[in-house]
Amino acid sequence: MSQRELKEAFISNLNGTSLGEVALGSFLTPLCFINRGLVWILYYQAKGTVPLPFPWISHFVLDFCMIVAPLVLSCTMLSDILHLVILALALVSGAFQWYVYHAKGNPAAVHPQTVTSKNFLKSHVQSGRVPMVTVFRVLVNIKTAISILAVDFNVFPRRYAKTELYGTGVMDFGVGAYVFANALVSPEARGRTIVGSKMNHIAKQLMTVWPLLGLGLIRLASVKMTGYHEHVTEYGVHWNFFFTLAIVRVVASLLLALFPVGHSWIFAVLLGGLYQSALETTGLKSFLLHNNDRTVDFVHANKEGLFSVPGYIAIYMAGVQVGLYLMKPRTLVRDYFRVIFNFLWGSGVLYGGLFLCQATVEPVSRRLANLSFCLWIVAQCTFFLACLALGDMALLMLQRKSHCYLVPSAWNPHEKDKDSVAEGKRRSMDRFCLYQAINRNQLLFFLIANVTTGLTNILVDTFSTSDYVSVSVLLAYMFINCGAVHILHLFKITVKFW
Repeated sequence: MSQRELKEAFISNLNGTSLGEVALGSFLTPLCFINRGLVWILYYQAKGTVPLPFPWISHFVLDFCMIVAPLVLSCTMLSDILHLVILALALVSGAFQWYVYHAKGNPAAVHPQTVTSKNFLKSHVQSGRVPMVTVFRVLVNIKTAISILAVDFNVFPRRYAKTELYGTGVMDFGVGAYVFANALVSPEARGRTIVGSKMNHIAKQLMTVWPLLGLGLIRLASVKMTGYHEHVTEYGVHWNFFFTLAIVRVVASLLLALFPVGHSWIFAVLLGGLYQSALETTGLKSFLLHNNDRTVDFVHANKEGLFSVPGYIAIYMAGVQVGLYLMKPRTLVRDYFRVIFNFLWGSGVLYGGLFLCQATVEPVSRRLANLSFCLWIVAQCTFFLACLALGDMALLMLQRKSHCYLVPSAWNPHEKDKDSVAEGKRRSMDRFCLYQAINRNQLLFFLIANVTTGLTNILVDTFSTSDYVSVSVLLAYMFINCGAVHILHLFKITVKFW
């Protein structure tokens, strides 16, 4: 077999992992986020200030070591002991929190009644920003960037890779979560009203997706011209994920322009159910899974990419509904605890529907983007958001106890008498924050990751490298990807293609 055929075989015919293992990963990043915030709080308690020498370097290195590096290790060398890693991080976080609360000179230690649970629930947070949304979208991008290269190395568990027919791989979740993350901050989810006629609005949406179509065409040309390995049963011969993102955005915008945005969940349910009915009552499922003749026409050649679009639209519509709920104005801490409860409750209901659907209809299939897949993606995304929100609340409580309100990408308590100096420091912290850097240029970050993935595969023999070398390559690759967007963020450069 040629090198290309070996690589294609390496990422094909896989069955995924359990729902529980995917859900377990939801606890990792909130713990990393809390521990990262604790570092700033502990430094503040020790030095009385946060900015460090060469702040842009120190902030970037800290964020990379506390957020990106653990994600790389968790899906490579530490994947088999992920539960122990999470337990260890939880213990470290608990020890740090105890120290912050009891640190000498801490106002909370002297006057504990000022930070009681009752007072905390009644306290206010700054409105107009929801950190968990930014963190969710950035983490989906980071995890996607790691996985698209890591999957070519032996150190990456095969159970995490995309499944062939049925199953729940970590990368399967990443695909659906990427669509869901885009929907969370869509214009419809942010409550933007249509200016002018609906036809002009639809035409504008068509114009905004041309970068995705362009990137899809560039990827298609580069793959065919270089002979780069590809998993044909993933999307088809000519199709790729950029095309899916573009079509989903246009069709969803059209539907949401014609029908009430507040009822987008109804369209998600109807579309998912109707598509599943078509799979069951027609020959569509057999065609998608068993007809391997790709020489007939364009539809046969790209059947997976074309016919999975309804499922991704259903996920997008559900994401818009969740985004609408999250973007409602809230200022009280207890209101966000109600959000967490509703997310956990909703996730439980969706998981219940998933188990019922798998038992009576069919298992999860990313290749089909069937109803089970849609239920799983939305259930896991809402559960992940709830975990991130709990991390936000824990960090906010620590900020109040320590009186250190300069943790980047975290909630800031709302104060009647704002200190202009403190506000300036908060903005400065966000300027050096890796989360904000990736959030500023998310599409560019994804594009850079795709380019550097191809270059790495050309320069490195991913089959013969040892585990330690593989992890080192992945860390260097992510350091370059993150560093590129971080530099742009420092100069306040936002790269847009329209």
